[in-house]
Amino acid sequence: MDYDISFSFFIQQLGEQPMLLISVLLTLGVIFVNGWTDAPNAIATCVSTRCIDVNKAILMAAVCNFAGVIVMTMANAKVAMTIKNMVNFGGNNQDALIALCAAMAAIVLWAVGAWYFGIPTSESHALIAGLTGAAIALQGDLSGVNGSEWMKVVYGLVISTVIGFFMGFLVCKLISMIFSGIDRKKANTFFTGGQVAGGAAMAFVHGAQDGQKFLGVLLLGFFLVNGIDDTSSASIPIWMMILCSVVMGVGTSVGGKKIIKSVGMDMVKLEKYQGFSADIAASICIFLSTILGIPVSTTHVKTTSIMGVGAVKRMSAINYKVVQEMVLAWVLTFPGCGFIGFIMAKLFLILF
Repeated sequence: MDYDISFSFFIQQLGEQPMLLISVLLTLGVIFVNGWTDAPNAIATCVSTRCIDVNKAILMAAVCNFAGVIVMTMANAKVAMTIKNMVNFGGNNQDALIALCAAMAAIVLWAVGAWYFGIPTSESHALIAGLTGAAIALQGDLSGVNGSEWMKVVYGLVISTVIGFFMGFLVCKLISMIFSGIDRKKANTFFTGGQVAGGAAMAFVHGAQDGQKFLGVLLLGFFLVNGIDDTSSASIPIWMMILCSVVMGVGTSVGGKKIIKSVGMDMVKLEKYQGFSADIAASICIFLSTILGIPVSTTHVKTTSIMGVGAVKRMSAINYKVVQEMVLAWVLTFPGCGFIGFIMAKLFLILF
């Protein structure tokens, strides 16, 4: 079936459908906050090891996030099409749209709060929790939650955490062996350039993974307001990719220096070869996940790969106080965003 997803029709719909306007504004707000609070993970290591100035790194991340959304969505949109299966509203598109809006509002509130304390959050976790909380609010029980699809994403998040750690450990071990007989000064020259490239690669795959998640939400909101709940045969239009890319890039350029400090400096004191190893390990994990269509947490992959790199030298090299704060924030995301999603859904029901 052919659907009109042209930019002109989209703008027309925004003027005619207040709920769509709210949905789009909230989704773009989430994409902006994601670029602001999550994208700095990509460049945390190359900044902390002084391979690149923080402002130049933020600009680089903004450009690479933009490219990641565009290139990978055109090549493979599997991640973007996974989100719609998370909850089931039995054909009630109004309820589904309210749930989307509630979930987006929950993500923005939660992410900004975490940013204030300098803690990187997982928008993947927040999206799942917000949608689930909204579904429970609207249907009064768990019947609207698609358990099997929900667990697939959770498995992806758990697996990404474990793989991130072990990939970081293995890559760092391998790099240490390869460069063991090379002059330290020459090796650092290589790692300086390598880390800048690694940071760019991380920003690219971040855009590819997280950008696609919220492209899926943006597309689904547009379809729901037009009485369609099946996006399986739709292709994401170029204008929507560009819109998402620009908003994420602008969000990244705003800053995120608190996140850079927490991830790149406070958790593990990194040397150049360790930062390079963490970037390579995380980039490989996220790239493969995106190709396979598995929505994973870029935050978890990057931070656990840094932990794995730190563990190569000694386990005590990891600042467990910072790790505990991050893990606590990740764990609390489910009940926290779920509760906010529940409250926001009830509020939207009253308003609409």
